[in-house]
Amino acid sequence: MNQPLTRHERGEAMFKHVFGREPRPGSYPDFLQLTIDHLFGEIWTRPHLSVEERELIALTAVALARTDWELRGHIGAALHLGMPREKIVEIIIQLAYYGGWPVANNGLRIAQEVFAELDTAKDTNHDQ
Repeated sequence: MNQPLTRHERGEAMFKHVFGREPRPGSYPDFLQLTIDHLFGEIWTRPHLSVEERELIALTAVALARTDWELRGHIGAALHLGMPREKIVEIIIQLAYYGGWPVANNGLRIAQEVFAELDTAKDTNHDQ
């Protein structure tokens, strides 16, 4: 008989599903545990929104907040979940009207950098 997953196990599984990798311990292990247990173990696993819809919301929120590091991660997550580059760009363009031109300009710059890094990594892997 399968036992139900703990909140932490659900969170780790959801994080891996969204980002395609295990959570990386940082300088603040307590904060990582809160993030995994609460954000990914409780919030991201709630019903009524798909994982893709939740990612679209997260991508929008971090773009509006101009948190470049988080935006990089969520652009990568959106791509990992199958969102096309063109859709990510279109989301960021629309944010110009709701968050201002600097938000969209910054978001598009970050998206371009992430896309270029992925293309370089892909080209490097093909050469090996």
